[in-house]
This record gives sequence, structure tokens and C-alpha cells, in this order.
Amino acid sequence: MTHIKEGARAPLFKGKDQDGKWVSLEDFSGKKVVLYFYPKDDTPGCTAEACNLRDNYEGLLARGFAIVGVSPDDDKSHAIFKSRYDLPFSLIADPGAEIIKAYGIWGEKNMYGKKYMGVLRTTFIIDETGNILKIISKVNTNDHTRQIFEELGIN
Repeated sequence: MTHIKEGARAPLFKGKDQDGKWVSLEDFSGKKVVLYFYPKDDTPGCTAEACNLRDNYEGLLARGFAIVGVSPDDDKSHAIFKSRYDLPFSLIADPGAEIIKAYGIWGEKNMYGKKYMGVLRTTFIIDETGNILKIISKVNTNDHTRQIFEELGIN
């Protein structure tokens, strides 16, 4: 579980995207940001989440949101994932989990009785001034955009 609370300042980050370009939170100053963390490119839940955000991208943009995904995968994996699913937003590579740890979402997971450390799927909604409006830790991967709008009281 994240140690960051709603209303707090969002940790600044800088990482390379799928094209090897540097992307930072400061790039989105004056915009609301959907910063979503996911475990792995091309897995069922992560694909469903990314495609839901893709399918609702225009509606999110119209409401002033930018979207950025972050996972421990490298930029080459992100490039393939982005291309395969025609994702219109940046995916930041965080193979050392520095950004993930800064947001407090690197933790113990359990799959089929096996415990391991990994990304705890979480979305942070950051306002135009860099403060965290909402933290969604129980992500509905199939309907994430609706979940975001509901959490923010947007119709």
C-alpha cells in the first residue's frame, strides 16, 4: 500500500518512454494527469487496462487529462506493447523501479501461493498543480476510465 496520501504533493519523476524520450511530471504542468502503474506489458489485466484508457482517450483529453503509464518493463517492451495496441499515450520504462518505489507501490504480491515483490497496480490522479487528487488502488482493469470518472465525480 502506498505511503502517499490524497492531497499530498505528487513525487516528481523522470523516465524514458517507449521512444527513448525523457518524460517527467513537470512536462504536464497545468494539466491533470492519470498516472497509472501496472505490472507488465502484454498480460491480460494490463492489456485490458491500457486498451480501456485508449478507447476512452478522447473523452479523457476533453476533460483536460493527460495519461501516462509506468511499469518495470524496458522501453523496447513498451514500444512493442504501444504499437500492438495502438496506445496514444506514453509508457515510461522503470526497470529499476525508482518511480514505482517513489510512489510507494512496490510490494509483496501473492500468486498461486507464491509470494514475490512487484508493482501493486495503482492509479494516481494528479491535479494541475502537482497534488494528488485521488489514489485508486483497487483498479477495475476492464472499466478503468469509468472508475476514474466516478472517483472524481465526473459524469
